[in-house]
Amino acid sequence: QVQLVESGGGLVQAGGSLRLSCAASGRTFTAMGWFRQAPGKEREFVAAISWSRWSGGSTYYADSMKGRFSISRDNAKNTVYLQMNSLKPEDTAVYYCAAQRPTPLHTNVILTAAYDYWGQGTQVTVSS
Repeated sequence: QVQLVESGGGLVQAGGSLRLSCAASGRTFTAMGWFRQAPGKEREFVAAISWSRWSGGSTYYADSMKGRFSISRDNAKNTVYLQMNSLKPEDTAVYYCAAQRPTPLHTNVILTAAYDYWGQGTQVTVSS
Protein backbone atom coordinates (compact mmCIF):
# COMPACT_ATOMS: atom_id res chain seq x y z
CA GLN A 1 0.00 0.00 0.00
CA VAL A 2 1.37 3.36 -1.03
CA GLN A 3 1.64 5.96 1.69
CA LEU A 4 2.81 9.54 1.64
CA VAL A 5 3.03 11.00 5.11
CA GLU A 6 3.66 14.71 5.44
CA SER A 7 4.88 16.45 8.56
CA GLY A 8 6.45 19.70 9.65
CA GLY A 9 3.65 22.16 9.11
CA GLY A 10 2.66 24.69 11.73
CA LEU A 11 2.34 28.33 12.65
CA VAL A 12 5.27 30.65 12.02
CA GLN A 13 5.77 34.39 11.89
CA ALA A 14 6.52 36.18 8.66
CA GLY A 15 10.20 35.89 7.84
CA GLY A 16 10.49 32.58 9.63
CA SER A 17 11.27 29.11 8.34
CA LEU A 18 9.71 25.66 8.28
CA ARG A 19 10.82 22.34 6.89
CA LEU A 20 8.21 19.97 5.56
CA SER A 21 8.88 16.27 5.21
CA CYS A 22 7.17 13.66 3.09
CA ALA A 23 7.95 10.04 3.84
CA ALA A 24 7.01 7.72 0.99
CA SER A 25 6.48 3.99 1.15
CA GLY A 26 4.87 1.14 -0.74
CA ARG A 27 6.56 1.32 -4.13
CA THR A 28 9.19 3.11 -6.14
CA PHE A 29 8.75 6.57 -7.52
CA THR A 30 10.57 8.71 -10.06
CA ALA A 31 9.46 12.16 -9.02
CA MET A 32 7.96 13.85 -5.99
CA GLY A 33 6.53 17.27 -5.65
CA TRP A 34 4.94 19.75 -3.33
CA PHE A 35 1.78 21.63 -4.08
CA ARG A 36 -0.28 23.96 -1.94
CA GLN A 37 -3.86 25.08 -1.74
CA ALA A 38 -5.14 28.15 0.03
CA PRO A 39 -8.82 28.59 0.92
CA GLY A 40 -10.86 29.46 -2.14
CA LYS A 41 -7.93 28.94 -4.50
CA GLU A 42 -6.81 26.19 -6.82
CA ARG A 43 -4.02 23.85 -5.93
CA GLU A 44 -0.75 25.29 -7.17
CA PHE A 45 2.70 23.93 -7.84
CA VAL A 46 5.44 24.72 -5.33
CA ALA A 47 8.46 22.54 -6.09
CA ALA A 48 9.41 19.15 -7.46
CA ILE A 49 12.36 16.85 -7.69
CA SER A 50 12.68 14.24 -10.40
CA TRP A 51 15.08 11.38 -10.80
CA SER A 52 13.55 9.79 -13.88
CA ARG A 53 15.66 8.92 -16.91
CA TRP A 54 14.37 12.12 -18.49
CA SER A 55 15.46 14.51 -15.78
CA GLY A 56 18.55 13.01 -14.19
CA GLY A 57 17.91 14.47 -10.76
CA SER A 58 16.48 17.89 -11.51
CA THR A 59 14.63 20.29 -9.26
CA TYR A 60 11.85 22.63 -10.24
CA TYR A 61 10.34 25.62 -8.49
CA ALA A 62 7.45 27.96 -8.96
CA ASP A 63 8.74 31.45 -9.68
CA SER A 64 7.45 32.92 -6.44
CA MET A 65 9.32 30.28 -4.43
CA LYS A 66 12.69 30.50 -6.13
CA GLY A 67 15.37 31.59 -3.71
CA ARG A 68 13.16 31.00 -0.69
CA PHE A 69 12.21 27.32 -0.93
CA SER A 70 14.46 24.34 -1.47
CA ILE A 71 13.46 20.76 -2.23
CA SER A 72 15.72 17.83 -1.47
CA ARG A 73 15.58 14.07 -1.19
CA ASP A 74 17.04 11.51 1.19
CA ASN A 75 17.22 8.30 -0.82
CA ALA A 76 17.96 6.10 2.20
CA LYS A 77 14.86 7.34 4.02
CA ASN A 78 12.71 7.62 0.90
CA THR A 79 11.82 11.08 2.10
CA VAL A 80 11.53 14.41 0.35
CA TYR A 81 11.94 17.69 2.18
CA LEU A 82 10.79 21.20 1.48
CA GLN A 83 12.81 23.84 3.27
CA MET A 84 10.85 27.07 3.35
CA ASN A 85 12.63 30.29 4.32
CA SER A 86 11.56 33.93 4.41
CA LEU A 87 7.97 32.87 4.72
CA LYS A 88 5.22 35.35 3.90
CA PRO A 89 1.58 35.46 4.95
CA GLU A 90 0.64 34.60 1.36
CA ASP A 91 2.43 31.28 1.79
CA THR A 92 -0.35 30.21 4.15
CA ALA A 93 -1.97 27.09 2.71
CA VAL A 94 -2.32 23.37 3.04
CA TYR A 95 0.78 21.81 1.54
CA TYR A 96 0.47 18.48 -0.22
CA CYS A 97 3.13 15.99 -1.13
CA ALA A 98 2.74 14.06 -4.39
CA ALA A 99 4.57 11.16 -5.97
CA GLN A 100 4.89 9.86 -9.50
CA ARG A 101 5.30 6.18 -10.30
CA PRO A 102 7.76 5.15 -13.00
CA THR A 103 6.53 5.93 -16.48
CA PRO A 104 8.07 5.67 -19.96
CA LEU A 105 6.54 9.02 -20.77
CA HIS A 106 8.14 12.40 -20.35
CA THR A 107 5.87 14.24 -17.94
CA ASN A 108 5.70 17.81 -16.77
CA VAL A 109 6.22 17.59 -13.03
CA ILE A 110 4.81 21.05 -12.37
CA LEU A 111 1.35 19.74 -13.21
CA THR A 112 -0.89 17.89 -10.77
CA ALA A 113 -1.73 15.43 -13.53
CA ALA A 114 1.84 14.14 -13.48
CA TYR A 115 1.34 12.55 -10.07
CA ASP A 116 -0.30 9.31 -9.07
CA TYR A 117 -0.33 9.55 -5.30
CA TRP A 118 -1.04 12.32 -2.84
CA GLY A 119 -0.54 12.86 0.86
CA GLN A 120 -3.17 14.10 3.24
CA GLY A 121 -1.71 17.61 3.47
CA THR A 122 -0.14 19.64 6.24
CA GLN A 123 -1.22 23.13 7.25
CA VAL A 124 1.25 25.99 7.08
CA THR A 125 0.14 29.28 8.58
CA VAL A 126 2.30 32.38 8.38
CA SER A 127 1.28 35.26 10.60
CA SER A 128 2.06 38.88 9.78
